[in-house]
Amino acid sequence: MKGTILLSTEGINLFVAGANDKIELLLLELRKVPGLGGLEPKRSESSHQPFTRMLVRIKKEIIAFGVEGIDPGKRTSPKLKAKELKQWLDEGRPVILLDTRNDYEVKLGSFQKAMTLPISHFRNFPKAIEQLPAEMKEAPIVMFCTGGIRCEKAGPYMESQGFKNIFQLEGGILKYFEEVGSAHYQGDCFVFDQRVGVDPMLNETPNSQCFSCLSPLTEEEQKDSRYVLGKTCPFCFKTTEEKRAVAMEVRQKKLENFKNYLPGKLPYENLRPIKVSKAFDGVTILDLLSSVLKHISRDQWETEIGNEKILNSDELPVGIFHRVKSGERYLHKLPTTSEPDVNTDIKLLYEDESVIVIDKPAPLPVHAGGRFNRNTLQYLLNEVYAPQRPRPAHRLDANTSGIMVIARSRHSASRIQTQFANGKVEKIYHAKVQGHPPEDLFVCELAISEMPLECGSRTISESGLSAKTEFKVLERFLDGTSLIQAKPITGRTNQIRIHLWQLGFSIYGEQLYLPNKRLGNTQTHAIADPPLCLRAVKVTFSHPMTRLKMSFEVPSVF
Repeated sequence: MKGTILLSTEGINLFVAGANDKIELLLLELRKVPGLGGLEPKRSESSHQPFTRMLVRIKKEIIAFGVEGIDPGKRTSPKLKAKELKQWLDEGRPVILLDTRNDYEVKLGSFQKAMTLPISHFRNFPKAIEQLPAEMKEAPIVMFCTGGIRCEKAGPYMESQGFKNIFQLEGGILKYFEEVGSAHYQGDCFVFDQRVGVDPMLNETPNSQCFSCLSPLTEEEQKDSRYVLGKTCPFCFKTTEEKRAVAMEVRQKKLENFKNYLPGKLPYENLRPIKVSKAFDGVTILDLLSSVLKHISRDQWETEIGNEKILNSDELPVGIFHRVKSGERYLHKLPTTSEPDVNTDIKLLYEDESVIVIDKPAPLPVHAGGRFNRNTLQYLLNEVYAPQRPRPAHRLDANTSGIMVIARSRHSASRIQTQFANGKVEKIYHAKVQGHPPEDLFVCELAISEMPLECGSRTISESGLSAKTEFKVLERFLDGTSLIQAKPITGRTNQIRIHLWQLGFSIYGEQLYLPNKRLGNTQTHAIADPPLCLRAVKVTFSHPMTRLKMSFEVPSVF
């Protein structure tokens, strides 16, 4: 014999198959157990063994329900015999037939005009009952399931919720088939063994079952091109676009979790890397640090080295007279790093196997630097897309919001970054500026300094990098501000901000490039600061694999 026997303080439930004499021996033993003397099984014949093993399990509940106080061993709803239900239906009595089975079981068949519930597991039954109309509480209801087991709990639960006329079909659908056949029933009955379904004569049907979603499948459904044995069926098959949509939804929820948990908020040990360039080959570690990271004084660096906060690539401390070599990597140990809050309201606009397109909020730095290491776009994306490490294909200031293109592989990144470097990508920004430009269309081609000043700012320099931005006034407001469209032809750091600043039209909310060509001392805004009114609203580029043009737009928010 093979099959399943479930034992619980609630009782016993079994579904076994074997020769008749072996079945009778099992029943004889079971009926010797106190309380099981009247055990009456439901029988059906099979030409083969429908089970693969014999499994005996002890369970807290015969059928998982999860509701305290429902004890079918003490009390169940009144039972209605199969022949009596048939008589009621023959007479046309006003009764509601309620199918308590899971939605995938119902697909093979049910009683005519029966009410079904949108449940994928019996634990969902209580919630489904809450959605039933109030008038059903006074109506006569006959509930049924495969063998009557689930109704042992479903009935008392519905009575506890105020349903006054509950009956349960004794022995369920299988006993009904055994005693009265197919009367008032349409289709087959799903069973939990290799037969999948039996007809009203209790004969095995040619139905199969999807390994993935558990849906029973008719012969016709098994011929569907979407049915792949062990993988998909017509009910769970998803197109590539649908799969991407599901994946995006999952990752979007993960991104939203960062609103409650910022990786860099709690103090942690941060090992900040410092790489030695050719210019500092052979100098002492103190000279290197004092020259490269000037925002920290030489005396402070000497203290950090003495406190063993400067480590080599093996994470061992180095002395003050240690000499460095070109290409080496050192670490600055920051034991209690706690980063400022950032805006994590990242919106996924598109993704496939090569590209991710997002709407980046502000303030949010893209890469690690300065006060930010974990509270960066790169770190958050790494967390969500692990083990992949997505690569931003271009720059966007921490204070600038809008569309960003992210590559999902090194190969894709090289192809997209090349487009940005060669000016093959169309980028459109909207900016709210202080003042009214006199012309509707104007261009700025002032060169921008290559080396940053204090706070990372840059300025105009004749010997700097060439830069070109095309501007268009979209609207002039009565409060003295204007909405401007900016199209950068080149891609220099802070280019739009610097060009507008030099032309006398600082961006609204700016804290670094201030009116009257003044420089501020704030690189990245605090979360509570007024936002910088600069937003990347449109990006058009070629897909790195298909080479097809892709264009994305987001609305301006100011």
